[in-house]
Amino acid sequence: MCGIVGYVGHRDAIPVLLEGLHRLEYRGYDSAGLAVLHRGRLRVTKTAGRVQDLRDRLDPNAQGRIGIAHTRWATHGEATDANAHPHLAAGGRIAVVHNGIIENADELRSKLTARGLEFASDTDTEAVAHLVAEELADADTLEDAVRAALRQVEGTYGLVVLDLKRPDELVVARNGSPIVLGVGDGEMFVASDIAALVRHTQRVVYLEDGELATLRADDFRTSTQDSGPTTKSPTTVQTTDEAYELGEYPDFMRKEMAEQPAAVHRALLGRLEPRFATARLGGIDLDARELRAVRRVKFLGCGTAYYAGQLGAQLVEELARVPADAEPASEFRYRNPVVDPDTLYVAVSQSGETLDTLAAVQELKRKGGRVMGAVNVVGSAIARECGHGIFLHAGPEVSVASTKAFTNMAVSFAMLGLLFGRVRDLSTADGSRIVSGLAALPDQIREVLDTDSHVAEIAKRYADARSMFFVGRVRGWPVAREGAQKLKEISYVHAEAYQAAELKHGPLALIDETMPTVVIVPADELLAKNISTIEQIRARGGAVIAVTNADLPDGLADAVLRVPRSGPELDPILLTVPLQLFAYHLAAELGRDVDKPRNLAKSVTVE
Repeated sequence: MCGIVGYVGHRDAIPVLLEGLHRLEYRGYDSAGLAVLHRGRLRVTKTAGRVQDLRDRLDPNAQGRIGIAHTRWATHGEATDANAHPHLAAGGRIAVVHNGIIENADELRSKLTARGLEFASDTDTEAVAHLVAEELADADTLEDAVRAALRQVEGTYGLVVLDLKRPDELVVARNGSPIVLGVGDGEMFVASDIAALVRHTQRVVYLEDGELATLRADDFRTSTQDSGPTTKSPTTVQTTDEAYELGEYPDFMRKEMAEQPAAVHRALLGRLEPRFATARLGGIDLDARELRAVRRVKFLGCGTAYYAGQLGAQLVEELARVPADAEPASEFRYRNPVVDPDTLYVAVSQSGETLDTLAAVQELKRKGGRVMGAVNVVGSAIARECGHGIFLHAGPEVSVASTKAFTNMAVSFAMLGLLFGRVRDLSTADGSRIVSGLAALPDQIREVLDTDSHVAEIAKRYADARSMFFVGRVRGWPVAREGAQKLKEISYVHAEAYQAAELKHGPLALIDETMPTVVIVPADELLAKNISTIEQIRARGGAVIAVTNADLPDGLADAVLRVPRSGPELDPILLTVPLQLFAYHLAAELGRDVDKPRNLAKSVTVE
């Protein structure tokens, strides 16, 4: 959560900071602020608004060669000017921006208040600023002061500290919240995401948990919390600046939905093996014998990644006949799980930085579990922690609501199921059918996207609904859950997903003419059962929106969102796409900010 940008170099820092914040606004947009060193003092501007509001407040004459900035997703304290970062201490000498949560903030605040210090905000971060300021009295360097302050801190942080009396350096620290350094030509950058850096440099350095860095315009050094030096060499990222531009699209969600055919093509490229009717996933680092030794597969993720994991578990069970399930990573990490050495755990995260999922990975490794990642960001914390896995190849995803990353997760898990199946009992004929089905997906997704205007008409028809059910059976159940998630998060319309057979065990009491139901109806062996579900809803006056690739009886549903047929195993991937369009258009009809839904942020790096 939240976005951090820092700069030290030869040019005016303010345009660099503002442009970086704009790129990171999807990570938090409750408030924003920046601090630059200008004419011997720190010039701080903050606002309980968006980055554009911050831009409008800036003194046009302010400039500086070093500065830090932040866009916030509130955890401690409401979105106010006072709670916006940076936070100051020592009479404006020290400025700090911080992502994460300081768990002992109340204890620190009490101790600092008892020593006569006054707080200007409700945040946990301000305590860190005061601690650094106190430690400066006995420290030789700013880095030493930060290190000493952090020894008193419990919790997670990615932070950057600026000292008025050291105008040529920034100190950076990481523990559980992502921080990446950008290495330029006579200038250095720091950010919580490479999105803020790629316009200026593609040479980056990822900090590990427990590391600190001191940045100057012409160099950087890294060290551990115990003052031991570490060696870091910049790596080159392939992401380009253009990937974060809207181009012809009105918003990023629309752009990213449209990019799905190309994203799926990238995910499949070089990974399908028609000759042997299988898939090649070199990143998982398991040979055929090791694959056969796996007795269970468990997917771990949060939100959309969890629902993709549910879809993946269904695919693995169907194609490989290996028991598989999915569990929220946020629950797994706390329930003292039994870790089976014969189970393959798959940690799923678009950003690769999701804190709950990262903690689950670390718990698995501590207990000797076999875990691999499925992530969309090379060099992310989960990717580094796992060491191997599946790279999603979805490309940068900026909109908070995941679309193309979800689709690429599902496609990747279909290939994983195919690979498992072909070392077991999946026949060559069925393997070839799945390979052909996967290869056809980009064009079929394009067909679904071409129904956009039809979906928009249906969304407009139901935009006044206060609540909706989404129901599906077996293969359609994860699709229903993801569809409800999309509608909730970007339109703010209450939506609840149920397994279709569970409707009659309680939820059917809520069905009336004001409660539309979206029913997922694949053309599979459960078609008759799903038709029966629709008839039960209609008999109670409920409107039905059917998402289907089947030939339904005329008049059965009030509206139909149709997709092309694939194979029964792959149908859920296609059935998800119109639900993205439906949520998008319904949210747009209600005037919502689809890229930045309230209370949410893209990369969830706090508990």
